[in-house]
Amino acid sequence: MIVERSMHARAVSNSYLVVDRPGGAAVVIDTGGPAEPLLAKARELDATVELVLLTHHHWDHVENTAAWVEAFGCEVAAHPLEAARVGGGPGQVTRALEGGEAFEVGELAIACLHVPGHTDGQLAFVVTHDGTSELFSGDTLFKGSVGGTRAPGHTTVDDLRHSILDVLLALPREWTVRPGHTDPTTIGAELDTNPFVRAWRGERELGHERVRVGDHAATLLLEARDYDGGTKCWVRWSDGGEDVIPGSRVVRG
Repeated sequence: MIVERSMHARAVSNSYLVVDRPGGAAVVIDTGGPAEPLLAKARELDATVELVLLTHHHWDHVENTAAWVEAFGCEVAAHPLEAARVGGGPGQVTRALEGGEAFEVGELAIACLHVPGHTDGQLAFVVTHDGTSELFSGDTLFKGSVGGTRAPGHTTVDDLRHSILDVLLALPREWTVRPGHTDPTTIGAELDTNPFVRAWRGERELGHERVRVGDHAATLLLEARDYDGGTKCWVRWSDGGEDVIPGSRVVRG
C-alpha cells in the first residue's frame, strides 16, 4: 500500500492518495489539501483513482473534490448527513456510506466507521492491503488532540468520547492513524499519551478553573496542545453540558 499526503498551507488539512500498487487502483481520502501534487503522484504511479472518500463536509476537507472527478470521473462517497452539505457540481456526493460498510477498490479493502461528534455524519476509514491496516480518522482523532464539538453539524462530547474510546481506540495498538490535520500517530500512542483520552479514562485529574467563552460561564476541565500549535479545551457549561472548543475562545479571569 502506497500512501501519499498533501496538506493545505493555511488550514493544515490533509488529503491522502492511497494506491494498492503501481499501475493499480487508488482512492483519495478528503480533498482539502492541494490536488496537483497527488494528481502528479497518481500519474507517476499510473494509478486509477476510482473513489473519493470524504470524512465530512467542512470546506477544508472537500475543497478540491472537483479536480479528482474531472481527472478520473470517479465516484464521491460520504455519509448522507454530510452529502447534503457538500453541495452540487462536479464535487457532489454520488455514493452514500452510512458506516459499517466494507468493500474493495482494486486490492484495497476498505471499512467505513461512523464516528459522530465533530459532525453528525463523520466517517473514518480503515484501509487494508497485504495484511497492513491504517486508520484515516478525519477530524475525530488527532495526534495528541481530538475534534471539536462546536463546528457546523456537530453533535456532543458524549458522542465524540464514544467514537474515540469505543470505536477508534479499540483497534490494534500498532496501527498507524492518519488524521484529517497534520501529523500521523498510532493507536497505542494516543491511548498512552493523548490528554483527552487519558482524562476520559480517568487517568488524569480534571481542572476546576472558572472561565468565560463569549457570554457564557464555564469550567475549564482540560486544556491541551492542538494540531495547529494552539490549544483545545474541554469545558463544562453552567447547565452541565460540555463541549470541546478551540482554546482561543476561552477567556480567563
